[in-house]
Parts: sequence; C-alpha cells; structure tokens
Amino acid sequence: MAKDTPFLDVQNLTKSFGALVLFENISFSIAAGQRVGLIAKNGTGKSTLLSVLSGKEGYDSGEIIFRRGLKVGYLEQSPAFSPEETVLDACFNHHGEESMVLKAKQILTKLKIRDLAQPMGQLSGGQQKRVALANVLITEPDLLILDEPTNHLDLEMIEWLEGYLASGNKTLLMVTHDRFFLDHVCSVILELDDKSIYSYRGNYSYYLEKRQERIDARRAEIARANNLYRRELDWMRRMPQARGHKAKYREDAFYELERVAKQRMEERQMRLKSSNVYIGSKIFECQYISKAWSPEHVIMKDFYYNFSRYEKMGIVGNNGTGKSTFVKMLLGIEQPDSGRIVIGDTVRFGYFSQEGLKFDEGEKVIDVIRNIADYIDIGGGHRLSASQFLQYFLFTPEQQHNYVSKLSGGERRKLYLCTVLMKNPNFLVLDEPTNDLDIVTLQILEEYLADFPGCVIVVSHDRYFMDKVVDHLLVFKGDGVIKDFPGNYTQYREWSALEPKAPAEEKAVEKKSVQSAQPKRGGKRKMTYKEKTEFAALESEISALEQEQAAIEAALCSGKLSVEDLTEKSRRLPLLKEELDAKSMRWLELSEIESN
Repeated sequence: MAKDTPFLDVQNLTKSFGALVLFENISFSIAAGQRVGLIAKNGTGKSTLLSVLSGKEGYDSGEIIFRRGLKVGYLEQSPAFSPEETVLDACFNHHGEESMVLKAKQILTKLKIRDLAQPMGQLSGGQQKRVALANVLITEPDLLILDEPTNHLDLEMIEWLEGYLASGNKTLLMVTHDRFFLDHVCSVILELDDKSIYSYRGNYSYYLEKRQERIDARRAEIARANNLYRRELDWMRRMPQARGHKAKYREDAFYELERVAKQRMEERQMRLKSSNVYIGSKIFECQYISKAWSPEHVIMKDFYYNFSRYEKMGIVGNNGTGKSTFVKMLLGIEQPDSGRIVIGDTVRFGYFSQEGLKFDEGEKVIDVIRNIADYIDIGGGHRLSASQFLQYFLFTPEQQHNYVSKLSGGERRKLYLCTVLMKNPNFLVLDEPTNDLDIVTLQILEEYLADFPGCVIVVSHDRYFMDKVVDHLLVFKGDGVIKDFPGNYTQYREWSALEPKAPAEEKAVEKKSVQSAQPKRGGKRKMTYKEKTEFAALESEISALEQEQAAIEAALCSGKLSVEDLTEKSRRLPLLKEELDAKSMRWLELSEIESN
C-alpha cells in the first residue's frame, strides 16, 4: 500500500437514531502525523462518531477505511472496568511485557495513580478515566482516538499530556472542550455542524477566524437567494400553465433556490445582561480558618481573606490540594477545624457542583426549569420565560419538550447549569463548570459571567475559560500553602516563570534543557550505545527511588518518628519526587526511541 495512503478515510458516513439524523454523508481523512480536534455542540454526535470509528457502534451507510495493519487506541468518555481487577491488570488489557510494565508505572505516576495493586472498584470515576488514558498511551498505537482526555486531570497533568501528545510524530483524533489544549496540540480542526462536517487546516485560533468567514459567506448566500426567490416566486405564480423545456429548467432551479432561501443560519444570541441582582458591600470574610484531613494532608492554616464586592475569583491547583473543600466550607457543607467564615446578610449563593444534580428521567426539560420559576427577572422591566432562558443556552423548542432521559451527558450538565442560574443568585460558586460542556455553551457562559453584576468564584482546570472570566486567583499549592495572585491564569503563569527558582528546581530545568537539545524523534532512529546504557541504568534507579519513596511515606504515616527524623524525611520527600519525575520523563523519552 502506498505511503501516502491516509491512516483513516471516512466516505459518505451516515448515522441516525430513529428519526434523529446525527450526521449524513460526511467525508474526511486523517493522514500520518495529523493531530485532529473534533468540535460540535452537545448532543450532535461527537462521541457517537468516535464510537462508530472505533467499531463500538454501527452506522447506517458509508465506508470507514483504516490503513492495513494500523493499530488504533480508543479512550471512551466513560470507560468501564471490572471492579475486582487491579490498576495494573486494567492498564494492560492482559499485555504484560516487563518493559511495558515500567512504562505503565511512569505514565500512571504522571497521572497521579500510584497504588497499582488497588482494585478498580475503589477508584473514583475520574481516577478510572486516568487509568483508561494510561492504558491507551502505553500501547503506543498508530492512531489515538480520545474522547475528552483532559476531563478529571488537574493543571499539572493537563500540561504534561499536552506536551506528550504534541511531541514526536503522533497521529490523533480527539474531542475536547479545552481550547488551550486544541490550540497547542491540534493541527487540524473538524467541525460537526448541521449533520455536515467542515475541515480547517490549523489550530483552534485559526478555526475561529475561518469559521466566521464561512458563516458570513453562508449568510450572504442565503440573503442573495432570498432576494432572487421573491422574484422567481412571482414568475412561478404568473406562469402556472404548460411550460416549455427552458421554463421547466427554470422551475427546477426555483425549487433548489427555495431550499437555500428557507435555510436558517443559527443566529448568535443577544447577550443576556441581568441587572436585577443586588448584593451588599459585606460579602464574606475568612477569619483565620484552618482545615486538615490528617497531619499529612493540610488544606489551609490560619487562612484570612476578605472577599470584595463584585469580585470574580478563580481557584486553581492540583487535585487533592483542597479547592472543593474550601468551596464547601464557604457554603457550610464542610466545617473548618478552627476559625470561622462570616457571610453577609444579602448573599444568595448559586452552587454548581462537580457531582451535578439527580434529575427525574421521566420529566420534560422545560418542566425541570418551570419547577424553579416560570420566568427570570433581568431588570429594566424585562424578563425571560423559562423557555426563552433555555433557548439562550441553546435548548431548541423541540429539545425542551424532550424527556430528560434522552439528553446526552453534556446536555444534562447544561440543564443543571440552567437550574442554578434560573434561581437568580447574586453569588455564583462554580466547581468545574466546564466539564462536558461544548465550546458554544462555554462561550455563552463566559459572556453571561462577564456581564454578571454579582460575585463569582470558579474552580476550574480550563485555562482559556479562567482567562476569560476571572480577574483574581487563589492558587492552592498543597500543604496548606495558598498564593493570592491579582490577575488571570496566563498572567500567573508568566509571573511564575519569572519567579526565582529553588536550587532543586533549577537543576530540573537545566536537565530538561539538556534533554530538549537531544535530536527530536522526527524520523525513526535507533538508540546510541550511551543511551542504551543510560536506559538500562534508569530502570534500576527508578525502582530504587520508588522503594525509598514508599518507605519514607510509610514512616511519615507511622507516627513513630522523632522530631529530627520527621524533619529530615519531610525535607527529603519533595526532592526525591522531583528526581523521580525527572528520571521517569527521561525513561519515557528513551523508551520511545527504543520502540522504533
């Protein structure tokens, strides 16, 4: 087979569920080395398309042609595992070569899954998704098909995955709402819209520009068709009798013109500016609060903060540093160990949680919102009905009268968001609001929050969203350390890059720069003798470091250490982790060369 044969060629593919057509006669191809992002509104078939391509689901008509012998790795949106199997067993799908076991350990460590003997049934849904991601990555398939790979990853993990997928000559097709990720990883954007597929050869920023050009051109075409249609309609009415050949040709053209003229471009919603929200000058004050789950897991120590009126704060940090716990203390769901949170009398919280809302599956979408209120007062003598509010968040009149049971996962999250906003709170607390929402909905939510006249706290790993919405950050660094930063996420990253580094960090950066100077894996190459020696040594070094780490962590949890030993081991542990991370990353780089 010729070298320029695409990895994947899709021709005239159609898929429907009963009367609902998701996509019709769509065609596209993916060449070796292309990193493709798939964008579409919730409920229009993104995940279904990936499932069809992976062979998990059937289709109505068309052809799906993979290059002969191609190895495909597929990450599902909600992977399922046997609850009894261990992390290591689940990660391999019964492929247990020794080199792959070590590679799995390194990738799982990067994804913060450290107990490889733990049964899968004891892991959270987010942890299971990370094991599934590791499962796909360690097999090094020719084509990666990834459904929302950044969901349930913290910022550190997202940035690691971003670098991993952008390096080398990887080929991938993925669905993600993370626009930073799309910008930095993808070289092609596919948009699934109105049952058709549109291709843009560039990253997310390029897609935005070219998509607007396409929409403007289509609107102009429809406007021209409407003008011509009125004239041709008059001719059709005046010439009802037998027509000659030319007249018949004109009549056929009229019906095609009518089809174009009656098309409706989705008009951009007017910005929803709610002015009927009042909040007093006293918001909340954290009066020296402390919270810890154990002596080794401290969330905050004597934390003081006085929240300002109209403030829009973002909370960022790695998983497990206490972001959601802080939010729950603010809302009274969790109690601090000491100190107190004093909340102003006028504050009315609207809380969007990670857990979501349990819906009545037999209830209609419109009734879910009407159970809260028939309308929302947006001030200035204006109000929106429940139906108008749902339309603003892209629920069509037809969808509003569907049962909740028919909604996709993303549509359920969007409906949950509408239930929070419909209560017209003056202080929004949004914990991971961007998970599973499509990009169009995110843009609408960003506009809503930009115009929102109350207070906002957002916990999110979505860097693009945070830059658009917040003007101030609390950065949870772990071990009770919280950095108060006046700016958005990008400004914080730029400031962090200029901050003086500790000696251990400087060594890690120096080592990384030496590694980046190594020849990159463009074409295939073999290991040098020096690299083979280094690779073999790394395996035993990593194993020894892992054993030392496990011993230190066990000792710290034992409660039997003297003050001197406790101090010494507490100082050694972060340095040990940095060394282990650096050696693990180098092992991964060399293993990619060795697998050529």
